[in-house]
Amino acid sequence: MIQKELMSGKIFLNECVHRVQRNGAVFNIYYWGGVPNHYNTLRHKHSFFEACYVVEGEGAYIDGGDTYSLQRNSVFLSRPDVSHQIKSDSGIFLLFVAFELVASESSDEWSRLIEDAKQCPRVILNAGEETASVLLWKALLIQAAGPKYSFLKDSLFHLAAALIFSLVHTFAPNSKGKARKKSPASSSQLLKQVIFYIRDNVSETLKMTDVADHFHISRRHLTRLFASEIGVSYSDFVQNERIKRAVALLKSTNLSVSEIAEESGFSTVHYFTRVFTSKMRNPPGRFRMLYSNVKTNRFTEY
Repeated sequence: MIQKELMSGKIFLNECVHRVQRNGAVFNIYYWGGVPNHYNTLRHKHSFFEACYVVEGEGAYIDGGDTYSLQRNSVFLSRPDVSHQIKSDSGIFLLFVAFELVASESSDEWSRLIEDAKQCPRVILNAGEETASVLLWKALLIQAAGPKYSFLKDSLFHLAAALIFSLVHTFAPNSKGKARKKSPASSSQLLKQVIFYIRDNVSETLKMTDVADHFHISRRHLTRLFASEIGVSYSDFVQNERIKRAVALLKSTNLSVSEIAEESGFSTVHYFTRVFTSKMRNPPGRFRMLYSNVKTNRFTEY
């Protein structure tokens, strides 16, 4: 695969494929990455999965307290909230994708599978070029770099979903988690309505009191809904939705950072920049350059 195809395909995926839905699972895609000369990262962690594929080169991957060798055809998975780091003195040709299951819109089976992936004992494998995940990844990028016919977009979403599913099953092949206790259907339906309302109004202030009043429930009830159904606080959920909106706008529009801050519901551009950097590890401007600029082919943090 030539670098030109990689960079062109990466950019088109970042413009179009932000979310995939199939077989009872919904995934948000935060970014599609590809860097022909990827050197070192600082030790860091994030709240979502990041899968990586080494096309060429050698280096090391540190996951928690373990260090693994990287070589051509290495595939590895960075799990949520696990500290990790990539090192390479000579540089590696790296493909990567960041994703997260939307638990509130996915089946219990998928939620259990994702929990297994978070606890998987094996986070790296040396795959062959004929491995399903590798073939899907390359096919996706080649397809995305090709002619932009509208009728081909559906195939991109199918390939993207197949890749994410393949990666999850690679690192969590057997889901043996216990079934989650189901909440009453009425509570689940109410939470879905609240979530849709938040997404439709993410540029607004979305104070908890105002949202609770809109749905004629108490703040305490709203807090319990988020905690029991999806395991996060109301404020964390809203902030994550604001970041998702900002990510999509940075990748697919020419809006300024201040305009994106406003469109995403942040009170000031300074607050937006601070929160975005803490969540995505890069400030908005650099994030846009990494995932929207065809000329960006080198990455290092030190």
